[in-house]
Amino acid sequence: MDIKETYKFLICGDSISRGVIFDESKGKYTILKDSYTSLLEDKIKGVILNAARFGNTLTKGISRVTNEISKLHPDIIILEFGGNDCDFNWNEVAKNPYINHLPNTDFDTFEKTLTDFIISMKHDGITPILLSLPPIDADRYFKWISENDDKKKNSILKWLGSVNKIYWWQERYNSAIIDTAIITNTKWIDIRGAFLKQPDYRKFLCIDGIHPNSEGHKIIADKMLEFTKVNYAYLLK
Repeated sequence: MDIKETYKFLICGDSISRGVIFDESKGKYTILKDSYTSLLEDKIKGVILNAARFGNTLTKGISRVTNEISKLHPDIIILEFGGNDCDFNWNEVAKNPYINHLPNTDFDTFEKTLTDFIISMKHDGITPILLSLPPIDADRYFKWISENDDKKKNSILKWLGSVNKIYWWQERYNSAIIDTAIITNTKWIDIRGAFLKQPDYRKFLCIDGIHPNSEGHKIIADKMLEFTKVNYAYLLK
């Protein structure tokens, strides 16, 4: 990457990068003022455009930013996907736990789409950087998707087999992110590792078990700054 006075950063991801948290006092999802992107803005040379959206999967997110990429031609694009891709329609699972259900993005499509997009960005002179997935609290997430309804819990569990499978399934997509980074020789930031280093990473997640809370966003920001100091120190003020 060329040394310049200022750089353009494009954040492409889902609700985590958008800064969505669950506010228990209000009983609803809100946007966190001091999200990891906000915490980084004052420390980097340039401007951050946040194109992340609640509910984004990889394919949705890429299609939504295609025009922005061609207009802005960012220097760096941060990719944070997988959480929605690996998720299921839990209402449909609960309705019929005896049939096969597919995730929002099947595993092979996720890997191929991510690989193709990275190659495309590099071909256009843009530096892609991948974020690994924060770990989820499977127990808390299971309660969330079953809405604390015993009938729904039992039905979903018939299909799942074990609550721990939720963690394993998300870990599988996280592994795909890292494998893709290695295969395409792309740098990645170990966000998952930063959470797992904590004595109890669950303290840094919202009640839904999947969204990092305000302290979780600080962990993400600190890890990204640490990574930048080691690999791209010239990007920092």
